[in-house]
Amino acid sequence: MVRDSGQTKARLLEAATAELAEHGIAGARVDRIAKAASVNKQLIYAYFGNKDALFDTVFSSYVGHVMDDVDFDATDLPAYAGRLFDRFEDDPAALRLSTWYRLERPQGMNLEAVVTLNEVRLDRLRQAQRAGLLTTHFDPVQLLTLIQAVATSWATTNPEFSATTSTSRAYRRRTVIAAVERLLADGPGQT
Repeated sequence: MVRDSGQTKARLLEAATAELAEHGIAGARVDRIAKAASVNKQLIYAYFGNKDALFDTVFSSYVGHVMDDVDFDATDLPAYAGRLFDRFEDDPAALRLSTWYRLERPQGMNLEAVVTLNEVRLDRLRQAQRAGLLTTHFDPVQLLTLIQAVATSWATTNPEFSATTSTSRAYRRRTVIAAVERLLADGPGQT
């Protein structure tokens, strides 16, 4: 029987994404990933080296999908926040992967995919600010941090609070967009 390494890797990455999103690096089990992918666990080590490298591959792939799926327009940040909100609503595992990345890699080696994504977005923010199209009240890092926090705010709210309110997805999305609009309300170029 001929083994298709591309298909095997794809199955491993799919299984690893689910496992790592659910349990993080420390809690994920190579045995469960191998079983879910219907492969021998030795293939994980052969293809990826170790569980940390597997997480890095999974997270880098996720970041690449975000770049492709969530268009970043520095001149329309409320719409970007809405698209980012949609991404996390449609794929809760994506937010969990991001959370695990921040928790388990706080001082770790930077992933090239993350560095690239941040450089692209920060450069576009700087360009929009220089062109007078975007407020300079916040520097690009502050602005990106605040927008990401607003876009993920509903998904990261504690369950007890979420249980006390019955807001629709559309309402939550409108709230995210309105909050970013208010954040930018001081007008282009003003400090």
